[in-house]
Amino acid sequence: MTALDTTKPWQDLFAHAGRIGQMHLRDEFKRDPQRAQRFTFEAAGLLADLSKNRITDETLKLLCDLARARGVEDWRDRMFKGERINTTENRSVLHIALRNCEDRPIIVEGANVMDGVDAVLKKMMTFCHQIRSGDWQGYTGRPITDIVNIGIGGSDLGPVMITEALKPYAHKRLSTHFISNVDGTHAAEVLKPLDPATTLFIIASKTFTTQETIANAVTARDWFLAKAPNKQAVAKHFVALSTNTKAVAEFGIDTENMFEFWDWVGGRYSLWSAIGLSIALSIGFEDFENLLEGAFEMDEHFRLTPLERNLPVLLALVGVWNANIQGCTAHAVLPYDQYLHRLPAYLQQLDMESNGKSVTREGTACAWQTGPIIFGEPGTNGQHSFHQLIHQGTRKISCDFILPAISHNPLGDHHLMLMANALAQAQALMLGKTEDEVRAELKPGEESLVPHKQFSGNRPTTTVAMKKLTPATLGALIAMYEHKVFVQGVIWGLNSFDQWGVELGKQLAKPILAELKAGKPGDAQDASTKAMMERLLAWRKEG
Repeated sequence: MTALDTTKPWQDLFAHAGRIGQMHLRDEFKRDPQRAQRFTFEAAGLLADLSKNRITDETLKLLCDLARARGVEDWRDRMFKGERINTTENRSVLHIALRNCEDRPIIVEGANVMDGVDAVLKKMMTFCHQIRSGDWQGYTGRPITDIVNIGIGGSDLGPVMITEALKPYAHKRLSTHFISNVDGTHAAEVLKPLDPATTLFIIASKTFTTQETIANAVTARDWFLAKAPNKQAVAKHFVALSTNTKAVAEFGIDTENMFEFWDWVGGRYSLWSAIGLSIALSIGFEDFENLLEGAFEMDEHFRLTPLERNLPVLLALVGVWNANIQGCTAHAVLPYDQYLHRLPAYLQQLDMESNGKSVTREGTACAWQTGPIIFGEPGTNGQHSFHQLIHQGTRKISCDFILPAISHNPLGDHHLMLMANALAQAQALMLGKTEDEVRAELKPGEESLVPHKQFSGNRPTTTVAMKKLTPATLGALIAMYEHKVFVQGVIWGLNSFDQWGVELGKQLAKPILAELKAGKPGDAQDASTKAMMERLLAWRKEG
C-alpha cells in the first residue's frame, strides 16, 4: 500500500489544518448553535458527542476520504468474512464471530466456525448453571463460593474489567478473584482468605505453557492439595480454558472441563470467548449473552453504517486527526463511573498492544506517529491527580469522558455531582480561561497571578454517554473501542492483531531465570544486567 504520508487525502488534511489555523472551539459554539447536534452520533445505546474536538464539516469529509483511500471498508468486510487479515501470523481475526447473535455463517478453511462457537457457549451455559445453582460441589460436598481466574494479559484484563463493571449483576454467593502477576505476593494475598473446599480455579492459557500463568496455576494446585484428600479432587476444583488437551490432562484437570477457543481469537479480544467464563459465572449466562448482544449490535452498526455516521469509524478518524494532525501525544480515558475503574487499563492493552507498532504490514518504517499513549482514572479521582497537566500542560492530550445517566447506587446527589464534574471538565477544556476573565476575578494586588490562572482551552474531548451501565451497553462500549482501534490501524497501515514486541523480553527472561536459579550470571549478559544480577543475588544470600 502507498505510504500514508504521500497520499493526497493525508496531505489535504494538513492543508486543511493550516486553513482553520487557530480556530477556537468557544468561538465555534457561539457561531454555530447547531454544532453539538451536528457532531453527536448514536449507536447501540451509546451517544458520542464529538463537537468539542477541533473539527468542522470539512474535517470529517476529508477524514472519511482518507478512510476510503486507506481501504477501511474493504478491511472491515474482509474481517467479517473471516479472511486472514492478521498477515504476520496468517490468521483470521474473528472475535466478532464470538458474539454473532444472528448465527450468520462465517466460513474459514471450508468450515463454519459458528458450529464450534455455539458448542462452546452451550458448554459454558451448562457449567454456569451447575456452579451458580450449587449442583456442582467440591470434594466435601459443599457448593463453590469462590472463583479464581488465573491468567495474564487478555486472559485477565478483560474478565477483571467486566466483572468489576458489572458487580451489580453478580451472584450473591459467588466471589470472583484474579491472579495474574507472577509476583508471588499476588497469589499469596488472593489465596489467604479462601477455603480450598469451596474454591474453583479457572486456568486461562491457550497453549497451557504461558510462564506466569502456569507458575501461578502450580502454586494454586500445591495450595489446594495441601488440604485436599487426594489428587483426584483437583478435577472438581480446576477447569481449563485452553487448546492443549495433553498439558491440561497432565496438570490433573479433567479434559471434560476444558473449554476451547481458537487461534483466530487474539488475547486482547478474547473476553467474548471461553476466556469470559469467569464473567459468565459471576453475572450469569443470560447476562453474559446480553453482553454479547450489545457487542453484536455495535458490530452490525460498524459493518453496515456509512462512514459518515459510523460511530467507531468517526471516533477513530477524530483520534487520527488529534494525534497526527493536531499533535496530541497521549489520550486519556476518563470513566465517570466507579464500576469502570479498570476500563483504562483494559484499553491500554487493547490500543497500545494493537497499534504500538513502527512498521507497516509490508514491513516498511512508519514516518508518522501511530498508537497514542493511553492512560486514565475514574472521575472524579483523576481531577485531583493528572487533570492539571491536561488543562495547562505543554503537551496536548485528547480525552474521552464516559458517563451513564443513571447510577446503580443512587445515594443523595452523588451521581448528579459526578455528572456535573464530567460535563464541567469537558467544558473547561473547551473554553479555557482568558486573560480578561482572570483579571475580572482578581483582587487588587493579585495581578501577578494572571499568567498562572489563564489557560487556553481548545483542548479536544469526546463525551460518550449511556442511559445506564448494563451488560448490553458495556458490550457495545467495548466493541466500539475494538473497532476504533482496528480502523486506526488500517489508516496507519498496521497489523493491529500481532504483538511481536512483547516476545523478546519473554525470550531473554528464560536464560536470566536459569542463571538466577544457578546463583551466578552468565558471561553472555551485558555489564549492566550482570552487575544488577550479582547485587540482587548477594542481597538474597544475605537474608
